[in-house]
Amino acid sequence: MLARVWSASLVGIDAVKVGVEVDVSGGLPGIVIVGLPDIAVQESRERVKAALKNAGYAFPMRKIVVNLTPADLRKEGPSFDLPISVGVLAASEQIDLTLLGSCLFLGELSLDGTLRSVAGVLPIAAAAKRMGITTLVVPIGNVGEAAVVQGLAVYGFKHVSEVADFLSHPASYSPAEVNGREELSRSQFTGLDLKDVKGQAHARRALEIAAAGGHNLVFVGPPGSGKTMLARRLPGILPPLSFEEALEVTQIHSVAGLLKDKGSLISARPFRSPHHSASGPSLVGGGSFPRPGEISLAHRGILFLDELTEFKRDVLEFLRQPLEDGQVTISRTRQSVMFPAQFTLVASTNPCPCGYFGDTLQACSCSPRQREQYWARLSGPLMDRIDLQVAVNRLKPEEITQHPAGEHSESVRERVQAARDRATARFQAESSLRSNAEMQSRHLKQWCHLDDVTRNLLEGAIRKLGLSARATDRILKVGLTIADLAGDDSLQTHHIAEAIQYRTIDRMQ
Repeated sequence: MLARVWSASLVGIDAVKVGVEVDVSGGLPGIVIVGLPDIAVQESRERVKAALKNAGYAFPMRKIVVNLTPADLRKEGPSFDLPISVGVLAASEQIDLTLLGSCLFLGELSLDGTLRSVAGVLPIAAAAKRMGITTLVVPIGNVGEAAVVQGLAVYGFKHVSEVADFLSHPASYSPAEVNGREELSRSQFTGLDLKDVKGQAHARRALEIAAAGGHNLVFVGPPGSGKTMLARRLPGILPPLSFEEALEVTQIHSVAGLLKDKGSLISARPFRSPHHSASGPSLVGGGSFPRPGEISLAHRGILFLDELTEFKRDVLEFLRQPLEDGQVTISRTRQSVMFPAQFTLVASTNPCPCGYFGDTLQACSCSPRQREQYWARLSGPLMDRIDLQVAVNRLKPEEITQHPAGEHSESVRERVQAARDRATARFQAESSLRSNAEMQSRHLKQWCHLDDVTRNLLEGAIRKLGLSARATDRILKVGLTIADLAGDDSLQTHHIAEAIQYRTIDRMQ
């Protein structure tokens, strides 16, 4: 007998509907799986056989052919265990077939029939709704993330026998209900607070601008000046994720298998901090079956690169295209996948190899040639893409012991949210824009009008600092964010003047 069960496979963060056709017929006993399965899918033969026997079902001692369609799409992972087992039970007439056409099944099987969680359930659930599927059956560990998708009946089970009983007696079970928007509204930020930072008014101001406009930021300063401390407090002043943004972030983490024990939705903006020994593929993603890298895991959040100049130059060059486009495309022989990567880059670095160039407390021991070689590790095109370049000086002893605590993150976040709201109102006709940093040249022409005095100031900075057209656009974007923070409706000279001050590295070179 032939039975067809629906499942799905991931291509990037998109899901493709997969038909699992199971035919039980005469011939030597055994299971054959066709349709470009990977090793994990091939191993489903043994898991399914043991699980069904240990669950008390009769395993057909006949030839079983499992065909995964479409046949030209590579299938990977253990999530096909459950649909294959349901297909075997259906083809051997051990379960009711009525619901199979409207259900989609996902899940890994243990040898005793227990269902184990799998990765990528949320994007598959979202795609299932678009495909016209009405019911999704998943392991109990995945039910929270899948039920976030409204309009889809999601059922979570612990054992394959429960799935079989559900197919025979669906009225005895109720779908899971999760109100993602309500959960998101209840979430509270519990991270590091800016009040712990003493002094550093210039750096704190840069953090506020970066948060308000989504601008990339690099801190340059000697060891112990607080660069990392400042960077790790940026999440605390960012506006909370909207429901749509939370869905985007959660889908990426679901595909990467990082959603365990994190609830149904990721409510906090990501903060990723890879080590400087990280490879290019670990940053942008890759693999024979492409998986998201650090820049995609930082989508709608922050990618923090501590000790920027210690990263290999060729690794840093991988960041150039994602910083510009907000996405990364990974091409393989059989397929090409796209991962979103709209992140804010925050970095820190020393000003020279010894770390004390320009320090007021300790003399630098580096030669001009050594400093030149040090900065040569960072290419000009990459630095052009960093909007805010901020020098951070070490505090004097009396500042450390006497300076009062700084402003709380909550107060700064309110100003940031107000600036973001102004930008959102400006972008009403441009639904793809969420922050000033995402603006393109055509948007700058529309919203960044300069008077003669301001234009002359900017042209002088371009000549003196040797700024590229891209760096000039970044100054305009930062200037617009400064105007939003001030509540001004148009760009003024002092906005651009302050934005020019955040080109520390351009002035050092």
